[in-house]
Amino acid sequence: MTAVQPHRLLNTAGSKRSRKTSTVPPLRGVAPFVLFLCLWQFFGNDDSVFYPRPSSWLRALSHLSHQGILWPAIWSTLTTLALSMVLATLVGAALGYVVGRSPLADRALSPILEFLRATPAAAVVPVFLVFMGFGRDMTITVVTFASVWPILLNTRTGARALNPVLMDAARSLHLGPWARITKIVLPALMPSIFLGVRVAAPVAVVMTLLVEFIVQFYGVGSLIAAAQRDYASPAVYGLVVIAGIFGLGVNSIVPLLEDFCLRNHGPGFGQR
Repeated sequence: MTAVQPHRLLNTAGSKRSRKTSTVPPLRGVAPFVLFLCLWQFFGNDDSVFYPRPSSWLRALSHLSHQGILWPAIWSTLTTLALSMVLATLVGAALGYVVGRSPLADRALSPILEFLRATPAAAVVPVFLVFMGFGRDMTITVVTFASVWPILLNTRTGARALNPVLMDAARSLHLGPWARITKIVLPALMPSIFLGVRVAAPVAVVMTLLVEFIVQFYGVGSLIAAAQRDYASPAVYGLVVIAGIFGLGVNSIVPLLEDFCLRNHGPGFGQR
């Protein structure tokens, strides 16, 4: 029996720890922003219309909270964002698998998919307004439309690279369609799907706030628009910080969710 050197065990454990911790963005990256806010607070002026101190931002947010409109707006934005990401993941993974595994579907759908992918999401807001009107359904549809493409394209690439041995094993075991998808296809495509989700999540955050800003659907984006109209600069800055926290939170949650779902995956699982 070959002896394993202790330093190799230490190196292996260290590399595993580094891979595990490297998926979550380090909070030390926020330090320059915090330092910038401290300098702004020290040298700023509360009477400035355009550059009020950060302390006035907190007072403005506290005022919105006491009015009972801040937390419902945050909850509305988070709900829209979560529903849009779930829908984009389901639609993108399903279409990506169909297009990736079927040459006929690829030839039939690729032109329209490329056309839609090149269309700016903000440009289709008036179209969706005509057909769906104002409301959460329209907002979710636009955000899903904007964020589905990274998931679809990465799933299509992963579906094309599926190991044929896995599909042969499914046929040999006489697995039904549902069992083949849940036991073979979905586990093999998880890395590709999550790669697309990583790219799509920040896009969904931006589009959620943008659509709320444009159509005035209740949320953080509509609060920013209302504060801008009233020249309430402290409230605008405070709400923009909350929007940034949304992005930071999404970029931290998605890697944790990916680690949880892929905890039993080996490297290159399901790929040729």
